[in-house]
Amino acid sequence: MQLDRALDAYLRHVTIERGLSAHTIAAYRRDLDGYRSWLDEQGIDDTAQVTAAVVDRFVAERAASEPPPAATSLARLQSSVRGWHRFLAREGIETDDPSGRLRPPKAPRRLPKALTIEQVERLLAAPSPEEPLGIRDRALLELLYATGARVSEAVGLDVDDLAHGDVLRLRGKGSKERIVPVGSYARAAVDAYLTRVRPGLAAKGRASAKLFLGARGAPLSRQSAWLVIREAAERAHITAEVSPHTLRHSFATHLLQGGADVRVVQELLGHSSVATTQIYTHVSVDALRDVYATSHPRAR
Repeated sequence: MQLDRALDAYLRHVTIERGLSAHTIAAYRRDLDGYRSWLDEQGIDDTAQVTAAVVDRFVAERAASEPPPAATSLARLQSSVRGWHRFLAREGIETDDPSGRLRPPKAPRRLPKALTIEQVERLLAAPSPEEPLGIRDRALLELLYATGARVSEAVGLDVDDLAHGDVLRLRGKGSKERIVPVGSYARAAVDAYLTRVRPGLAAKGRASAKLFLGARGAPLSRQSAWLVIREAAERAHITAEVSPHTLRHSFATHLLQGGADVRVVQELLGHSSVATTQIYTHVSVDALRDVYATSHPRAR
């Protein structure tokens, strides 16, 4: 099959049948567009011409490029290529999967960086309670920390998603929905935003069901939410790196440190596998080890 047709067929498959998120599909498209361009340069215009040696050569060239790609980027690229060829073989478009022997590089295990509880409290208190956007920002930050929501999930919330009082409906990766509790602090902050600020913001733009709105009334973007977090960190004089995922990491870590079961945290985070959640248990073990080393008289 011609490369363009084969690639379109695969992207339709992951979009419609697998229901992957727009961000994941965009990443697949970027990776596979680069792969297809490389195949064009090799004089290959049909998927039947792709052999295991061709795939190996492509991966080797990418791994040796300057600057060298991160292990995670190379692993994602190999996953994209492998997924495409596996699809073509499974659908009977091609007889063989030339990517079958690919083994992605092992990415270094990186522990999530969580803030301390005191740092989180400073971060949440940073937005001005006297300014409309400060009230909105406080509601956003409180909600992120209270629920462990991804930033994309938070900005994707509709007002109706809060209709059940002390729980919230989140839409995660692959359009999967989950229900999470909302603490009293977050609920109070969101209620203040809904009654005092959101009506005024909504009047400035077109009617939108989204919970969080920007200064001109349009739905708040992920980039704008990232700026809210960064500015709050600066106001709170937090020198540690604070990213859009920081509050999610802190949510999980603090729950585990407080005695929550890892499978409960898995459900709250929306992880499909408990193995993904278990990385946070290492953070808690490290914290316990540090406390033991500094507190026990015979630890050293």
